[in-house]
Amino acid sequence: MKEAENWVILPGGRFRLVDLSAPLEHEAPSEPLPPKIHYITHAQEGLKQICHFLGAQPQDLVYSQGQGWAIEQIEAITHTGTHLDAPYHYGAFSGGQTAMTVDQVPLCWCFAPGVLLDLRHKPPGSFITVDDLHQAIKATGGPLQGGEIVLLHTGADRRMGSPEYFRQPGLGREGVLYLVEQGVRVIGIDAYTLDRPFEDMRRDYQRTGDGRFLWPAHFAGITAPYCQIEKLCNLDRIGRTRGFWVLCFPIKIRRASAGWCRAIALVPE
Repeated sequence: MKEAENWVILPGGRFRLVDLSAPLEHEAPSEPLPPKIHYITHAQEGLKQICHFLGAQPQDLVYSQGQGWAIEQIEAITHTGTHLDAPYHYGAFSGGQTAMTVDQVPLCWCFAPGVLLDLRHKPPGSFITVDDLHQAIKATGGPLQGGEIVLLHTGADRRMGSPEYFRQPGLGREGVLYLVEQGVRVIGIDAYTLDRPFEDMRRDYQRTGDGRFLWPAHFAGITAPYCQIEKLCNLDRIGRTRGFWVLCFPIKIRRASAGWCRAIALVPE
Protein backbone atom coordinates (compact mmCIF):
# COMPACT_ATOMS: atom_id res chain seq x y z
CA MET A 1 0.00 0.00 0.00
CA LYS A 2 1.27 3.44 -0.88
CA GLU A 3 2.01 5.83 1.97
CA ALA A 4 -0.54 8.30 0.54
CA GLU A 5 -3.28 5.73 1.13
CA ASN A 6 -2.54 5.36 4.85
CA TRP A 7 -5.05 7.99 5.93
CA VAL A 8 -8.47 7.95 7.58
CA ILE A 9 -11.05 10.69 8.02
CA LEU A 10 -12.54 10.77 11.52
CA PRO A 11 -14.78 13.32 13.30
CA GLY A 12 -11.62 15.01 14.64
CA GLY A 13 -10.16 15.47 11.17
CA ARG A 14 -7.74 13.60 8.96
CA PHE A 15 -5.34 11.11 10.57
CA ARG A 16 -2.23 9.42 9.28
CA LEU A 17 -1.93 5.70 10.06
CA VAL A 18 1.57 4.61 11.11
CA ASP A 19 2.18 0.87 11.24
CA LEU A 20 4.20 0.15 14.40
CA SER A 21 4.24 -3.63 13.93
CA ALA A 22 6.77 -6.21 12.81
CA PRO A 23 5.38 -9.17 10.83
CA LEU A 24 5.48 -12.81 11.79
CA GLU A 25 8.25 -14.23 9.62
CA HIS A 26 9.30 -17.81 8.95
CA GLU A 27 12.42 -18.63 10.99
CA ALA A 28 13.01 -14.93 11.65
CA PRO A 29 16.59 -14.27 12.83
CA SER A 30 15.28 -11.68 15.31
CA GLU A 31 13.49 -14.38 17.33
CA PRO A 32 15.29 -16.70 19.79
CA LEU A 33 12.33 -19.06 19.35
CA PRO A 34 11.62 -18.45 15.66
CA PRO A 35 8.20 -19.26 14.19
CA LYS A 36 7.63 -21.75 11.42
CA ILE A 37 5.14 -20.86 8.70
CA HIS A 38 3.98 -23.50 6.25
CA TYR A 39 2.61 -21.83 3.12
CA ILE A 40 -0.20 -23.78 1.44
CA THR A 41 -0.46 -22.52 -2.12
CA HIS A 42 -3.24 -22.35 -4.72
CA ALA A 43 -1.79 -24.94 -7.07
CA GLN A 44 -0.61 -27.57 -4.59
CA GLU A 45 -2.06 -28.39 -1.17
CA GLY A 46 -4.65 -25.63 -1.45
CA LEU A 47 -6.06 -27.24 -4.57
CA LYS A 48 -6.19 -30.69 -2.95
CA GLN A 49 -7.91 -29.30 0.14
CA ILE A 50 -10.65 -27.38 -1.65
CA CYS A 51 -11.40 -30.33 -3.91
CA HIS A 52 -11.67 -32.55 -0.83
CA PHE A 53 -14.07 -30.22 0.99
CA LEU A 54 -16.22 -29.49 -2.07
CA GLY A 55 -16.16 -32.97 -3.59
CA ALA A 56 -14.97 -31.58 -6.92
CA GLN A 57 -12.19 -31.99 -9.44
CA PRO A 58 -9.76 -29.22 -10.46
CA GLN A 59 -11.50 -28.79 -13.82
CA ASP A 60 -14.74 -28.05 -11.97
CA LEU A 61 -13.25 -24.89 -10.39
CA VAL A 62 -14.40 -22.63 -13.18
CA TYR A 63 -13.88 -19.23 -11.60
CA SER A 64 -10.34 -19.95 -10.43
CA GLN A 65 -9.35 -21.88 -13.57
CA GLY A 66 -8.44 -24.94 -11.56
CA GLN A 67 -6.69 -23.18 -8.69
CA GLY A 68 -7.39 -23.77 -4.99
CA TRP A 69 -7.08 -21.53 -1.98
CA ALA A 70 -4.05 -20.23 -0.08
CA ILE A 71 -3.68 -20.92 3.65
CA GLU A 72 -0.81 -20.57 6.10
CA GLN A 73 -0.14 -22.88 9.02
CA ILE A 74 1.80 -21.17 11.81
CA GLU A 75 3.78 -22.70 14.65
CA ALA A 76 4.82 -19.86 16.95
CA ILE A 77 4.77 -18.74 20.55
CA THR A 78 2.41 -15.88 21.42
CA HIS A 79 5.46 -13.68 22.07
CA THR A 80 6.58 -13.74 18.44
CA GLY A 81 6.63 -10.53 16.41
CA THR A 82 4.89 -7.44 17.74
CA HIS A 83 2.79 -8.59 20.67
CA LEU A 84 1.13 -7.42 23.86
CA ASP A 85 2.09 -9.11 27.12
CA ALA A 86 -0.61 -9.55 29.75
CA PRO A 87 0.11 -9.46 33.51
CA TYR A 88 -0.15 -13.26 33.58
CA HIS A 89 3.13 -13.39 31.64
CA TYR A 90 5.01 -12.01 34.63
CA GLY A 91 3.44 -14.22 37.30
CA ALA A 92 0.30 -15.99 38.47
CA PHE A 93 -0.64 -13.01 40.65
CA SER A 94 -0.46 -9.28 40.01
CA GLY A 95 -1.20 -6.56 42.53
CA GLY A 96 -2.36 -9.17 45.03
CA GLN A 97 -4.98 -10.62 42.68
CA THR A 98 -5.07 -13.35 40.07
CA ALA A 99 -3.18 -11.97 37.09
CA MET A 100 -5.13 -11.09 33.95
CA THR A 101 -4.57 -13.19 30.86
CA VAL A 102 -4.53 -11.51 27.47
CA ASP A 103 -8.21 -12.18 26.80
CA GLN A 104 -9.05 -10.33 30.04
CA VAL A 105 -7.05 -7.14 29.37
CA PRO A 106 -9.46 -4.15 29.27
CA LEU A 107 -9.91 -2.89 25.73
CA CYS A 108 -9.65 0.70 26.94
CA TRP A 109 -6.01 0.00 27.89
CA CYS A 110 -5.28 -0.75 24.23
CA PHE A 111 -6.73 2.41 22.62
CA ALA A 112 -5.41 5.53 24.28
CA PRO A 113 -3.35 8.70 23.74
CA GLY A 114 0.32 7.98 23.16
CA VAL A 115 3.47 9.58 24.53
CA LEU A 116 6.76 9.00 22.70
CA LEU A 117 9.90 9.09 24.86
CA ASP A 118 13.21 9.51 23.04
CA LEU A 119 15.78 7.23 24.66
CA ARG A 120 18.03 6.65 21.66
CA HIS A 121 20.99 8.02 23.59
CA LYS A 122 20.97 5.08 26.00
CA PRO A 123 23.73 2.54 25.20
CA PRO A 124 23.05 -1.19 24.77
CA GLY A 125 22.83 -3.12 28.00
CA SER A 126 22.15 -0.05 30.14
CA PHE A 127 19.20 0.58 32.41
CA ILE A 128 16.62 3.16 31.41
CA THR A 129 16.42 4.81 34.82
CA VAL A 130 13.67 6.80 36.50
CA ASP A 131 15.73 9.93 35.89
CA ASP A 132 15.98 9.05 32.18
CA LEU A 133 12.20 8.69 32.08
CA HIS A 134 11.66 11.91 33.97
CA GLN A 135 13.89 13.86 31.58
CA ALA A 136 12.31 12.29 28.48
CA ILE A 137 8.80 13.03 29.79
CA LYS A 138 9.81 16.61 30.52
CA ALA A 139 11.01 16.96 26.93
CA THR A 140 7.50 16.11 25.68
CA GLY A 141 6.17 19.27 27.30
CA GLY A 142 4.22 18.01 30.26
CA PRO A 143 3.62 15.29 32.85
CA LEU A 144 2.04 11.97 32.07
CA GLN A 145 -1.73 11.65 32.22
CA GLY A 146 -3.45 8.53 33.52
CA GLY A 147 -4.23 5.96 30.86
CA GLU A 148 -1.67 7.14 28.31
CA ILE A 149 0.34 4.55 26.39
CA VAL A 150 4.06 5.25 26.75
CA LEU A 151 6.32 4.26 23.85
CA LEU A 152 10.07 3.94 24.48
CA HIS A 153 12.07 4.91 21.39
CA THR A 154 15.48 3.20 21.49
CA GLY A 155 16.13 2.81 17.75
CA ALA A 156 16.70 -0.94 18.10
CA ASP A 157 14.14 -1.77 15.41
CA ARG A 158 16.54 -0.43 12.76
CA ARG A 159 18.80 -3.40 13.52
CA MET A 160 16.05 -6.02 13.29
CA GLY A 161 17.19 -9.12 11.45
CA SER A 162 20.80 -8.84 12.61
CA PRO A 163 22.55 -10.06 15.78
CA GLU A 164 22.88 -6.42 16.86
CA TYR A 165 19.10 -6.21 17.20
CA PHE A 166 19.36 -7.77 20.64
CA ARG A 167 21.78 -5.07 21.83
CA GLN A 168 19.40 -2.64 23.51
CA PRO A 169 18.78 -0.74 26.74
CA GLY A 170 15.90 -1.77 28.95
CA LEU A 171 13.79 -0.79 31.90
CA GLY A 172 14.35 -2.02 35.43
CA ARG A 173 11.85 -2.59 38.20
CA GLU A 174 11.97 1.03 39.39
CA GLY A 175 11.29 2.40 35.91
CA VAL A 176 8.25 0.21 35.35
CA LEU A 177 6.73 1.01 38.74
CA TYR A 178 7.41 4.72 38.23
CA LEU A 179 5.38 4.69 35.00
CA VAL A 180 2.59 2.60 36.50
CA GLU A 181 2.37 5.00 39.46
CA GLN A 182 1.72 7.79 36.92
CA GLY A 183 -1.36 5.90 35.70
CA VAL A 184 0.29 4.20 32.72
CA ARG A 185 -1.19 0.78 31.97
CA VAL A 186 0.61 -0.04 28.71
CA ILE A 187 4.34 0.45 28.00
CA GLY A 188 5.72 -0.19 24.53
CA ILE A 189 9.29 -0.51 23.26
CA ASP A 190 10.85 -0.78 19.79
CA ALA A 191 13.16 -3.59 20.90
CA TYR A 192 12.98 -7.32 21.53
CA THR A 193 12.21 -7.00 25.24
CA LEU A 194 11.29 -4.39 27.83
CA ASP A 195 14.10 -5.66 30.05
CA ARG A 196 17.78 -5.43 29.21
CA PRO A 197 19.23 -8.21 27.02
CA PHE A 198 19.42 -11.69 28.54
CA GLU A 199 23.21 -11.76 28.36
CA ASP A 200 23.53 -8.52 30.34
CA MET A 201 21.14 -9.71 33.05
CA ARG A 202 22.91 -13.05 33.25
CA ARG A 203 26.36 -11.45 33.40
CA ASP A 204 25.37 -9.07 36.20
CA TYR A 205 23.74 -11.90 38.14
CA GLN A 206 26.78 -14.16 37.80
CA ARG A 207 29.07 -11.29 38.77
CA THR A 208 27.14 -10.34 41.90
CA GLY A 209 24.93 -13.30 42.79
CA ASP A 210 22.09 -10.77 43.13
CA GLY A 211 18.81 -12.14 41.79
CA ARG A 212 17.40 -8.63 41.50
CA PHE A 213 19.20 -8.38 38.15
CA LEU A 214 16.99 -11.15 36.70
CA TRP A 215 14.00 -9.98 34.61
CA PRO A 216 13.24 -7.02 36.93
CA ALA A 217 11.02 -5.06 34.51
CA HIS A 218 8.76 -8.01 33.78
CA PHE A 219 8.61 -9.16 37.40
CA ALA A 220 7.52 -5.64 38.41
CA GLY A 221 4.16 -6.66 37.00
CA ILE A 222 3.71 -8.99 39.95
CA THR A 223 3.61 -5.92 42.20
CA ALA A 224 1.43 -3.74 39.96
CA PRO A 225 -0.50 -4.87 36.86
CA TYR A 226 0.52 -3.45 33.51
CA CYS A 227 0.85 -4.59 29.89
CA GLN A 228 3.76 -4.14 27.55
CA ILE A 229 4.09 -4.08 23.78
CA GLU A 230 7.37 -5.55 22.64
CA LYS A 231 9.02 -5.47 19.22
CA LEU A 232 7.46 -2.26 17.95
CA CYS A 233 8.74 -0.60 14.76
CA ASN A 234 8.76 2.79 13.06
CA LEU A 235 8.39 4.97 16.15
CA ASP A 236 10.42 7.62 14.32
CA ARG A 237 7.64 7.90 11.75
CA ILE A 238 5.12 9.17 14.31
CA GLY A 239 6.74 12.58 14.01
CA ARG A 240 5.64 14.00 17.37
CA THR A 241 5.94 13.18 21.07
CA ARG A 242 2.29 13.79 21.99
CA GLY A 243 -1.04 14.43 20.35
CA PHE A 244 -1.50 11.01 18.75
CA TRP A 245 -3.36 7.81 19.57
CA VAL A 246 -2.12 4.23 19.86
CA LEU A 247 -4.17 1.14 19.01
CA CYS A 248 -2.70 -2.19 20.14
CA PHE A 249 -5.52 -4.72 20.46
CA PRO A 250 -4.11 -8.24 20.96
CA ILE A 251 -5.44 -11.40 19.39
CA LYS A 252 -7.94 -12.88 21.85
CA ILE A 253 -6.39 -16.17 22.96
CA ARG A 254 -8.08 -17.74 25.95
CA ARG A 255 -5.91 -18.01 29.08
CA ALA A 256 -2.81 -16.83 27.17
CA SER A 257 0.08 -14.75 28.48
CA ALA A 258 0.28 -12.65 25.31
CA GLY A 259 -1.32 -12.04 21.94
CA TRP A 260 0.05 -10.88 18.63
CA CYS A 261 -1.11 -7.37 17.80
CA ARG A 262 -1.10 -4.98 14.86
CA ALA A 263 -0.03 -1.83 16.68
CA ILE A 264 -1.01 1.40 14.93
CA ALA A 265 -0.45 5.10 15.66
CA LEU A 266 -3.22 7.52 14.66
CA VAL A 267 -1.48 10.83 13.99
CA PRO A 268 -3.58 13.95 13.22
CA GLU A 269 -2.48 16.02 10.25
